[in-house]
Amino acid sequence: MTLPRFYPIFDSLDWLERALPLGVKLVQLRIKDRAPDALRGDIRAGLALARAHGAALVINDHWQLAIDEGADWLHLGQEDLDTADLPAIRRAGLKLGISTHDHAELDRALALSPDYVALGPVYPTILKAMKWHRQGLERVTEWKRLVGDIPLCAIGGMSVDRAPGAFHAGADLVSAVTDITLNPDPEGQMRDWLRVCA
Repeated sequence: MTLPRFYPIFDSLDWLERALPLGVKLVQLRIKDRAPDALRGDIRAGLALARAHGAALVINDHWQLAIDEGADWLHLGQEDLDTADLPAIRRAGLKLGISTHDHAELDRALALSPDYVALGPVYPTILKAMKWHRQGLERVTEWKRLVGDIPLCAIGGMSVDRAPGAFHAGADLVSAVTDITLNPDPEGQMRDWLRVCA
């Protein structure tokens, strides 16, 4: 499977509305604290928006809503795997991405035949407190050797300047969050990302 090399992650519909018209073709919606009805509405609207732009929207965590709303893609962290109904997810035909940080988590992910594997944080990240420290590009190369043909996503502290190094190390796609959302010109930054990932 060939996935777009630029894979931004956003926490609101507002960001999707800014990113998709620029030509972003793969994007994750990661909403953590939202009332269930509002969350369902956001996922439904996000899926419609993505489809209108010919893009794929990956739903983070909320597997039941992803099934209910007819999503094509789902991303689960390791903690999410503990509670998700994986047979139901597969029956619904959802493509699945899984976060990994160490060899045990990678083994667990590979046993589930994921559609992509994410490794992070490649660089220190300010997005969230993590027990995992910088993985480095060497780990990206190692992970690519271990996952083989499964697409590998590099995430954590990624920037336009760091993306070429991640690709050279073996990443198939790169995720960015704060490099866009904290940039004074997010649209310009996304255009730079699209250029470097072309």
